[in-house]
Amino acid sequence: MFGAGNEGRPGGRRARLRRTAALALVGAVLTGAAACGGDEKGDGDKGGQETGADGKAPASSPAAEPGDSGDSAGSGGTGGTGALSQRDLTALAFTDGEKIGKYTAGEFTLGAPLGEDYTADPATCQPLVSLAKGATAFDPASEVHRNVDVAEEMLGTTVAVQLRSYNGDGAAGVMKALATAGKECAGGFVENRAVAKGQYLKVESAKAPDHGDEARAYRFTILDVKGTLKLYEYLTVVRSGTTTLSFRADITDTKDIGKVPDEVITAQWKKFEAGSKG
Repeated sequence: MFGAGNEGRPGGRRARLRRTAALALVGAVLTGAAACGGDEKGDGDKGGQETGADGKAPASSPAAEPGDSGDSAGSGGTGGTGALSQRDLTALAFTDGEKIGKYTAGEFTLGAPLGEDYTADPATCQPLVSLAKGATAFDPASEVHRNVDVAEEMLGTTVAVQLRSYNGDGAAGVMKALATAGKECAGGFVENRAVAKGQYLKVESAKAPDHGDEARAYRFTILDVKGTLKLYEYLTVVRSGTTTLSFRADITDTKDIGKVPDEVITAQWKKFEAGSKG
């Protein structure tokens, strides 16, 4: 989103720059934007707690620090009890260099993408910008972030794959906040960063995959910072028990990629599901 969060993996074939840096290198014709939107599949309201007008759910029990094991949580169920440990969650995510068709997964070299420095105006839209700590009343106890792209394509489709695990009903609460944001921010909102702003023009429903306990998908129409070009991003979030799997796809172009690549979502889901059952 806003072209950010596209930090590359170190060494090897290529070290991908942040999308904003890439834009500068190609003449700053396209710049990042931020997006907001919402859709849910039929059981999208299942589980979780009600959210308030600000899009935040009632406070949950304190989250464990990343790395704390808490109680072991399976992938099933509509709510959950304990978050997955950092070690367990990492084992369920793509590994550095893992191939997914034409795509390759890697670690972000500049830290987690779409972090706490990404905020939304109005604040209700925050879950559409980022699900980092503070985005909702439910903070993740553990999280893993992977960058997935085609190594040879500097300006091709990039997917930020982020797994987060929560204590209690946190994951279900996050999905509720996300649904609220999708509805209340359909007409657009502003993403704020330290040095730039992105205008989301429209939030539309997209087809959500039939994975997990619930899933929601969004299509974002974004105005570039010069106010002349429309860019498009896609967000899909799947919840399984106490864990959410989010996929944000964009491209440094005015091209509409149509959706988060199915092969990326399917491959990560299958790996997560198989590991959870094991």
